Amino acid sequence: MSTTEQPQHQTPEQYLPKAQQSVNSGDQVRSTTEEYSGRKRKLVYPPVPERSPVPVIDNHAHLDFRDGLVQVTPTEAMDAAASVNVVGAIQVATDLESARYTLDALEQEPRLRGALAIHPNDTVHLAERNELDEAIGTIRQLAEHPRVVCIGETGLDYYRTEGEENWEIQKYAFKRHIEMAVELGLALQIHDREAHDDVVATLLSMDKLPEHVVFHSYSGDAEMAKILNEHGWYASFSGVVTFKNNNASRAAAQQMRQELLLVETDSPFLTPHPYRGRPNAPYLVPHTLYQLAETRSQTVEDLGSVIFDNTQRVYGKFHTD
Repeated sequence: MSTTEQPQHQTPEQYLPKAQQSVNSGDQVRSTTEEYSGRKRKLVYPPVPERSPVPVIDNHAHLDFRDGLVQVTPTEAMDAAASVNVVGAIQVATDLESARYTLDALEQEPRLRGALAIHPNDTVHLAERNELDEAIGTIRQLAEHPRVVCIGETGLDYYRTEGEENWEIQKYAFKRHIEMAVELGLALQIHDREAHDDVVATLLSMDKLPEHVVFHSYSGDAEMAKILNEHGWYASFSGVVTFKNNNASRAAAQQMRQELLLVETDSPFLTPHPYRGRPNAPYLVPHTLYQLAETRSQTVEDLGSVIFDNTQRVYGKFHTD
């Protein structure tokens, strides 16, 4: 079913301004303008999509970010998600502050699992202050929490950080995170922005990799998808695959072996069409599942069941009752 054919329901009450609780001034807040155009964003959460006929797990979400004036708790976020059969999510940390938020969220909400890392762009800033190794060491300690199931997001970002010297810092931190995932027996979630060749080269340079390697918000093309297929690496597709002009992403989704597919929101970012630019949240992940099924000429029931099994293979069991 096409994302444009979904019935129009109301925005979940958890995401309406009237449901707002007190907002902590320390919360991370998404920009009110669009990244590329600079235009003001519409800060109204979209209506709920059609309920998924099979359980779905959001492979990658940032619940510590708020968007606009609306702040929800982890439980409120997952209650809204449950209304469309999104039964779990991976809450992803990108720095020490969000790592601590993640552990608190895991204690509050049993439908969440955690992923911890220092984001590649942040590694450069920490290195400038001679704090990078200490920060990675702290992530290693926090990752011993029993419901942390992943190291991530880690990787390389050549879009926001320029220069060979800075890229070498990112590669160093990336390798440290890979080693951490291997040591702890956890999955690895990769951030790869305009660095495809070096991300693949870094992975292949390691003596050992984690059993499960996930490219979050997959941004490669169909040729790169062949590399993932060859090595058994997962591609997690976000709302980007629904964007009208992103034929390359849909070609990659067609190329991937179905047993290596995952689905995510990357909320509050990358909201799927037709709500691009508006706030995102785990309850919207069915839009992307519908698009993947349409792109691959599979039913939502069949592909969704495979993706649900894939997600539990990577992170362990989620309760669906």
